[in-house]
Amino acid sequence: MKTKVLLLALLSGFIFSVAAQEYKPQVGYSNEAGYKTNFKKNKAGDNWFISIAGGGSVLFGDHNGEASFGDRINIAPSFSVGKWYSPTIGFRVQVNGGPIKSFGTNEDPNFELSSSYFAAHADVLWDVTNLWAPYNEKKVFRLIPWVGLGYAQRFEDDGVSRSESPSINTGILTAFRLSKRVDLNIEAQASLLNETFNRVQYKKLTDAILQATVGLTFKLGKTDFEVIEPMDYALLNDLNSQINSLRAANDELSKRPVSCPDCPDPVTQVINDNKIDNVVYFRLNSSVIDKNQEINIYNTSEFMKSNNTPIKVIGYADKKTGSSGYNMQLSEKRARAVAKQLVEKYGISSNQISIEWRGSDEQPYSENNWNRVVIMRAND
Repeated sequence: MKTKVLLLALLSGFIFSVAAQEYKPQVGYSNEAGYKTNFKKNKAGDNWFISIAGGGSVLFGDHNGEASFGDRINIAPSFSVGKWYSPTIGFRVQVNGGPIKSFGTNEDPNFELSSSYFAAHADVLWDVTNLWAPYNEKKVFRLIPWVGLGYAQRFEDDGVSRSESPSINTGILTAFRLSKRVDLNIEAQASLLNETFNRVQYKKLTDAILQATVGLTFKLGKTDFEVIEPMDYALLNDLNSQINSLRAANDELSKRPVSCPDCPDPVTQVINDNKIDNVVYFRLNSSVIDKNQEINIYNTSEFMKSNNTPIKVIGYADKKTGSSGYNMQLSEKRARAVAKQLVEKYGISSNQISIEWRGSDEQPYSENNWNRVVIMRAND
């Protein structure tokens, strides 16, 4: 009974002392869809971009449909500056304009009026490929719908006064990755304007400009994002399994009778062979001794004083995290931390302690997480 209780207490202390050993952040990719993933906030100068594009635009106004579609097409350059705040959300300001044609007036539906215009709009971008699928900075294709608000002005020409309008803008941007710094973009967009932007007031609610462009996007500064991992999920599953085992064992112990009249009286066992095998567990990537492990070092020091026994202090690291070379250094730090505690805090002579470290090449326990440990063992 006492042995089982002792084992349960030791394992409980261990559960609260383990953690991940060497954190390797996911930079430029995620394992889950973007909407399920938390990303580290980028710096003010990170993930900016500029875009240059050109294509064609068509004005949809009152009498424009009476002209041939080919006569209505205009050259449409555009320039954009923006920033991605996460792999799924971005913001940009786009400027576009150029020549524009409208057809017809209230007096003459066949009249052609050519002029030029300027427009600017601020847009919110949604990268739906990174939103619904795992994020990957090297993804070849991305689909990015967007919406925005802006302003458009048609300049005075041929004695016809200028016209202006606020605008509601929407579109779809497709990005094809050419390199780490450059994307090829194909974009279709629409701008809704007030009914008199084409300088004719007729029976329509709004005028509109449809535009299609092809261009290049150049990425500035840092181009990728880092995933925030709040928990080592493999470790969490392992701890849950251990907790469930403890609960099952506790349920079994609770079924035992309170008194045990048939049990023999306890006998104090005298240690004659001067053997000891005590352990100190460490958190992941740490050589700092937790307070709940101090009792094991204290017990070892008392045993050494009572039996005048020299010991080995042997450091280990678990095999599933960290490189072999890194783990060798980590196991040395752990062993020296325990030896220093024995000497400086509990008054053990350094001549009674030999220190060894074996990294992760040797694993004393079959359970991976248990090998983040220092074993204190009596010399044979």
